[in-house]
Amino acid sequence: MSGFIALHQWQHYNARAKHRPAWKYRFYDATNRRLADGRGVFSVGEHLSLISRVLLAQLGLSVVLAMLFWGTNGRVAGYSALLGGLICVIPNAFLALRLVVPRRDAGAGALVRAAYIGELGKLALTVLMFGAVFVLVKPLEAWPLFAAFIAAQLVTLAGFLMRDK
Repeated sequence: MSGFIALHQWQHYNARAKHRPAWKYRFYDATNRRLADGRGVFSVGEHLSLISRVLLAQLGLSVVLAMLFWGTNGRVAGYSALLGGLICVIPNAFLALRLVVPRRDAGAGALVRAAYIGELGKLALTVLMFGAVFVLVKPLEAWPLFAAFIAAQLVTLAGFLMRDK
């Protein structure tokens, strides 16, 4: 009986299933269903995923801070703040992609491995990007760079408030 209920729910997953099946039996988790259905992992429709909302909020805050620093302290402070925000957003996007990209093994162990690898990659990208900015970008103001980086990192904590109910 429970198999019938699961099959019944499975049949009503996609309204377009008569025209084009959304997914086959091998796609069990939500990420694989989204990819098989052609919607992609980061939806751009009316309902953005939490990861997309946090990354867009980080990017938006970085741009706003860059404009504020540019207007108050000049051009160098503006692009320093933008670089600080990007140093936060790009590694976080790498971690997000590591977590949502489908894996062959859909178990918890594979997700934990992906999280560890993603977090190590995020840390390495952050260190490399800070090093590259300090070596390659002249002139640079440290205060706006670190202020935008820390502010963008704090948006991640605000992501807990943006969760779907």
